[in-house]
Amino acid sequence: MDKKYLFSPGPTMLPPEVLLKMAEPIMHHREPEFERIFAEIREGLKCLFQTKNEVLIFTSSGTGAMEGAVSNLLSKGDKALVVRGGKFGERWGEICKAYGIEFIPIDVDWGKAVDPKQVQKALDSNPSIRAVYTQASETSTGAKHPIREMAEIVKKYEETVIVVDAITGIGVFNIPMDEWGIDVLISGSQKALMLPPGLAFAALSDKAWKFVERSNLPKYYFDFKKELKSAQKNQNSFTPAISLFVGLRESLNLIRKEGLEAVFRRHEKLAEATRAAVKALGLELYAPDSPSNALTAVKVPEGIPGGKLKSLFFEKFGITVAGGQDQAKGKIIRIAHLGYYGRLDMVMVISALEMLLKEMGYAFELGTGVKAVEEILMK
Repeated sequence: MDKKYLFSPGPTMLPPEVLLKMAEPIMHHREPEFERIFAEIREGLKCLFQTKNEVLIFTSSGTGAMEGAVSNLLSKGDKALVVRGGKFGERWGEICKAYGIEFIPIDVDWGKAVDPKQVQKALDSNPSIRAVYTQASETSTGAKHPIREMAEIVKKYEETVIVVDAITGIGVFNIPMDEWGIDVLISGSQKALMLPPGLAFAALSDKAWKFVERSNLPKYYFDFKKELKSAQKNQNSFTPAISLFVGLRESLNLIRKEGLEAVFRRHEKLAEATRAAVKALGLELYAPDSPSNALTAVKVPEGIPGGKLKSLFFEKFGITVAGGQDQAKGKIIRIAHLGYYGRLDMVMVISALEMLLKEMGYAFELGTGVKAVEEILMK
């Protein structure tokens, strides 16, 4: 019997402490017990997002908060700038289109990071742009975008906000919202927050709240003004995912105990070790110039079917890794190391990769990748 392991960049593995808390008897969400939990969560999220402002919580996937960041910020006739460097960058454009928002795309080669100069040029050429939509970490390619530099550019424009999908960024690497001047920061529960899917988060700057006040696009469930009023009373506007809130309080406690800086260092070390192993095996990174510490996207060797390699991870070892999407389908595998992962987890998944590659006829010396992982982790 093989144990089951999640090495996909969402959902990710869960700490037993969180699982046990979520298994406790359900409570009612309009009672003081839930409100006390909500109050703790509000403070924990502010620390995690590094903001003084409220972090809104929705019972949805992270895409719900992305949609809300369009419908609550913009008005009819507004234009947006969308960084498209992967599936989730493309999603920003799809949401804008659904709400009738004209958007100007910055198309970035998959596996690459956007050049901030492109953002500057687009804003200078199009003064009617009201929002810049981007990823912090593009989950489909493993690339990390230069958010600090982009925020520095956007903050010069009083009538433009920057909106960052940090669903695989928050809790992985440093994204100090207030310090960098990020206007909207979004995340989801099933990544570094070490929870099942089902919660979405959105934090807004004072500047962004001014945009919310004048927005005239339709909205109902993802209504930021309504949700802010409810949050200030330690409630949701609608029935929340109660057990996920209970688990969230525990996961935030675990992050607090470890310390944010230590959390960032852990992710950096796991990512460094995984990338070193990939290179030692003679494999190529899909995002070599600006890799995210959330996951490592690996090009599959010539002659080896990527879909088959992904399937064999689960068939042989009970390990779930992610494959490529769209233009990267069958060309890459994506190995996650965000959230509840430690040093030996990476030794294990690289060992499994080695055994599968050897069985599929890829020529290398067995143990090369594992050695590289161990050398990094022992530093």
